[in-house]
Amino acid sequence: MKLAPTILITLAIAIPSTWFAARKLQPTGSPTSSQSKTAGQRKLIYYQSAMHPWIKSDNPGRCTICGMELTPVYEGDPGFDASGGDVVPLTQTMIQVMNVQTAEAAVRPLTKTLTVAGMIEDDLTRHRVLSAYVPGRIQKLHLNYMGAQVQEGEPLAELYSPSLLQAEREYRTLTGDLRAATALRLRQMGLTSGQIQALPIKPAETLTSQILAPIGGTVVAQHVFEGQYVQEGEKLFEIADFSTMWFQFLVYEQDLPWIKAGLKVDVTTPSHPGIVFTGNISFVDPNFNPVTRSTKARVELENPRAESGHRMLHRLYADGLVHLEAPQVLTVPRASVIETGPEAVVYVDQGGGAYARRVLKLGRRGDSLVEVVSGLSAGDKVVVNGNLLIDGQAEMNRAFAEPHTHETSGATTNAVLLTDAQKHSVKEFVRAADAVSAALGKDDLAGFNSAGTEAMKASEALAEALKDRSELAEILKHIAEARHLHGAVDIASARKAFHPFSNAAARLLEIMGNQHESLVFEVYECSMVDRAIPGVPKKGRWVQAVGREIANPYFGDRMLTCGSKVKL
Repeated sequence: MKLAPTILITLAIAIPSTWFAARKLQPTGSPTSSQSKTAGQRKLIYYQSAMHPWIKSDNPGRCTICGMELTPVYEGDPGFDASGGDVVPLTQTMIQVMNVQTAEAAVRPLTKTLTVAGMIEDDLTRHRVLSAYVPGRIQKLHLNYMGAQVQEGEPLAELYSPSLLQAEREYRTLTGDLRAATALRLRQMGLTSGQIQALPIKPAETLTSQILAPIGGTVVAQHVFEGQYVQEGEKLFEIADFSTMWFQFLVYEQDLPWIKAGLKVDVTTPSHPGIVFTGNISFVDPNFNPVTRSTKARVELENPRAESGHRMLHRLYADGLVHLEAPQVLTVPRASVIETGPEAVVYVDQGGGAYARRVLKLGRRGDSLVEVVSGLSAGDKVVVNGNLLIDGQAEMNRAFAEPHTHETSGATTNAVLLTDAQKHSVKEFVRAADAVSAALGKDDLAGFNSAGTEAMKASEALAEALKDRSELAEILKHIAEARHLHGAVDIASARKAFHPFSNAAARLLEIMGNQHESLVFEVYECSMVDRAIPGVPKKGRWVQAVGREIANPYFGDRMLTCGSKVKL
């Protein structure tokens, strides 16, 4: 019985003593917990830039980018959103850990090295076929093997031709105009001007005439032998001048914007390892081959003669490096561009640890740079290292920024409570929306138009049943505006009409939730809808009745099972 009074007396002495000691130990000027700021004031969290929300500070000051005064953000305030949209804010620690590096977009030449393959051919303008001008017999061959080197005017063969021999004798006996006429006839019979001028001193007992090489070069074909009779027009020899060679290679369609005459080309062949032959493109064939989707380009190469012959042989296989160049264009490093889909994206340094997502239109691609047609300006700093990590952070930011009506456990604590009559209208609406979705999943245009008519009626009945629910008025308005689901002329226009209706219907049903076994439904999402319906956002949703296998209404048979269930 004496314990309780003793405890009370002890507490009465200890509490005031403890409070007094705490007051003495507290530093001068420091507020007590009861004096935090002032009574009723909120706690200051940080200061933030309204224009550049990723700029934050513990102390008042100005934005390091725009110079605007920082705005105080108190406990309970949402602050300014720095995570949604296309801007990714990072702390200095994150930047260092991700090793973020940037480079400037700049106007500069765009260079590229194109590897090509082709053949070494002879210069066709220095290729001759020597034929018989008159009938006769090959009496003697001065060169009787292919590959022999000849000089221009060097004798190749001795030809016995009665008609040519008779014309030579007439020339020696005639004078004046008759001799001139005979000289012209001898030219037509294959003699050169030098041979004609030498006829007066030609021995009379000589019965043959010499066939001379029209150009210097290599004998690449021999069609006659000693003692062979030939007729007028018959091939005798073929001579090619290998002092200049042609390297010819195919230019494919995607490389045509780069190729032009005058470009430098380095040519190598397996037969001369380590040796580079350099020339320039002299001609691009304007005749495009529609089968190979290519045309031919020609490079002229000097081929001087060495002791063992010309270095580059006829019809050798060769590789080439074409040094391509473009005029001054706006470029960024290729490492800065992310192309995981139809879009080309870069992240631009905004200062203060923020990186903005930009969609680019690209032009030609060089070895290390790529041309930017639109989306950037010279001087913009683009991320060249760490951009994939930033892009992943941006995806997470967008995912977390999406509104969630329900708890992830599937509870319907935020769902709209419905009466039995309203539940019946919702049930009919779900059935109709499911029928429209199922028809598109089967690519059934007639079924879509039929189900669409029923869906329009169910939408009207739903709007009437829920007309007193002000919190649903905006979504019901969107459904009403998008419920024109009949009269589609093709499946593409049907899907285009279905898209706004389906998304509005999915949004409405997500808010309502599955409140009764008669209202069971599932909401699915496709992340590539813009590929099926150009101009719409990437993500699109649709409603299905529970128990039906997933059937993507945006792609149908092309990608029937593409999609993921949205947890309500």
